[in-house]
Amino acid sequence: MTARLTGPLTAMLVLAALAFAALFTGSQPAQAQEFTPEQRQDIELILRDYLIENPEVLRDALIVLQQRESAAEEERQRLAISDRLSDLQSSPTSPVLGNPDGDVTVVEFFDYQCGPCKSIRQHVFDIVEADENVKVVMKEFPVLGPASTTAALAALAAREQGRYLEMHQALMQYQGRLSDDVIFAIAVDQGLDLDRLRADMNDKTVEAEIIGNRELAQAIGVRGTPAFIVNETVVPGAVPLDVLMDMVQEAREG
Repeated sequence: MTARLTGPLTAMLVLAALAFAALFTGSQPAQAQEFTPEQRQDIELILRDYLIENPEVLRDALIVLQQRESAAEEERQRLAISDRLSDLQSSPTSPVLGNPDGDVTVVEFFDYQCGPCKSIRQHVFDIVEADENVKVVMKEFPVLGPASTTAALAALAAREQGRYLEMHQALMQYQGRLSDDVIFAIAVDQGLDLDRLRADMNDKTVEAEIIGNRELAQAIGVRGTPAFIVNETVVPGAVPLDVLMDMVQEAREG
C-alpha cells in the first residue's frame, strides 16, 4: 500500500505541484480546490515519488526558509533597537562607565549569577580603559531567580552611597550561589551602610530600572545573558574582548 500525505504538508505539496505545472504550461496555476480527490491523490503520489528520489529538494527548501526567517528576525530586531535606542543608551537610571559623551555606545545586559557573565566581567572595564571615547551602559537584567533580583537591587541601590562599581565587581567576582545573606555580607565588605542600602533597595526608581530593563530586553529580542549591543548591533553570549573591540571600531568607522 502506498502511503498518503495528509495535513499541511499535503497542501504545501499540492501548491508546489501547481507552481510546477504553471512553469511547464505557461499558464496561471489553478486553485487547489478545483482538483478532484482523485487528481489530488495523483498529484500527492507524483510529488511523493519525486521527493523520495530527490530528498535534497526539501533540505534546500528548509535552508532557504531558515535563512529568510533569520534575516526577517534580524531586521525586526534592528528596527526594535532603533525604536528604543534612547532607552538603551540614554536612560538616566542606568549606570554608565567610560565617557558619557562617547561616540560609540556599548550596552551590556547581565545577571550576577550568570557564569558566562562572570567569565567576561572585565571586558567592559578593559574597553573603557583602552578607548577613551566609548560609553558603556550597564543594564541589570536578573533572569536567574530571586537572588539575582536581590543582587541587582543591591547594586543599583549602592549608587546612592557612591559604591556601584565596587558592589558590581564584588558580586561578579563571587564564586558560588548568591543568597540574601551573601549579598548583604558582600555589601558590608564594600563599606556600605546596610540599613541605608536596604531602604534604597525599596526605592521605586531602583525597582523601575529592573522592570524597564526586562521589558526593554523583551522588546529588542534579548533572551539571555550576557548580551551586548554595540551602537545598534546585538552581540549575544560571552564574546571575546578582541571581537568587541573590533565591533567598536567598525561602529565608529561606520
